[in-house]
Amino acid sequence: MTTTTTKPETGTTETGAAPAASPDLRRREADLLARLGALPSLVVAYSGGVDSAYLAFAASRSLGPSALCVTADSPSYPDRHRQMALGIARDFDLRHEVVRTSELDRPAYRANNPDRCYHCKHELYSTLTRLARDRGIAAIADGSNADDRGDYRPGRRAAREFGVISPLDEAGLTKADIRALSHEAGLPTWDEPASACLSSRVPYFSEVTPDKLRVIEGAEDALRALGFRVVRVRHHGDVARIELSPGEMPRALKPAVADAIDRALRDLGFRYVALDLRGYRLGSLNEGLSLRSV
Repeated sequence: MTTTTTKPETGTTETGAAPAASPDLRRREADLLARLGALPSLVVAYSGGVDSAYLAFAASRSLGPSALCVTADSPSYPDRHRQMALGIARDFDLRHEVVRTSELDRPAYRANNPDRCYHCKHELYSTLTRLARDRGIAAIADGSNADDRGDYRPGRRAAREFGVISPLDEAGLTKADIRALSHEAGLPTWDEPASACLSSRVPYFSEVTPDKLRVIEGAEDALRALGFRVVRVRHHGDVARIELSPGEMPRALKPAVADAIDRALRDLGFRYVALDLRGYRLGSLNEGLSLRSV
């Protein structure tokens, strides 16, 4: 047995600089566009995050109206992300639809075992597969990139089962590459912090409920309203464990700001409000898992 390790989200920028596109990146970009252009038609699983937004843009550039960008809406999907997805679709003329998914109706999802993401993606890809079949669309694509290969992502198993392709990964594009290309394309997501569904804030083996998701979303919105950019609120029952980027932590400790945070999160029902001194890191709830190497 080996213990998982987590790494900081390298694309979570606090500066205003995007990496320049190198000749090698141009080659990978051309590879991506060629792969997309070779498809008769495509459904893009489009959450509006950094990766899926760029994939939706590139697929629409390659396939025009033969690319359908589909956003799955559910209680685990933050309204902030929903509005971002809608705005990009409007501003970049994406062919876009929103579908409702029902992962919270699945007992295995609510149970929140370490394979929770599998059940979420199974629900998503079941829905997208039906849509693609009904519309005569040839393929379904997700936004997985080359950096995702070594991470713990049980949702990839569901993607394999449904034959979902990952063009960004296949073209060898990393998160930094996608940020650079997104910046060049004018996508506002180019420096957006890493995003994940609200259920990822609930510790494994603690049930996922609509009420917990509502409270988490409210807590993170409150922190953003106070000016924080990279935010996670982990729901530990009565305790809200806040993860911020290291550069934002000193401000959170200022008495007036700390008091505002405490009051805002207590108003949402938390009894205790704690700041994680290790700061935000990708997949912190995986730290207690022991996983087999695959």
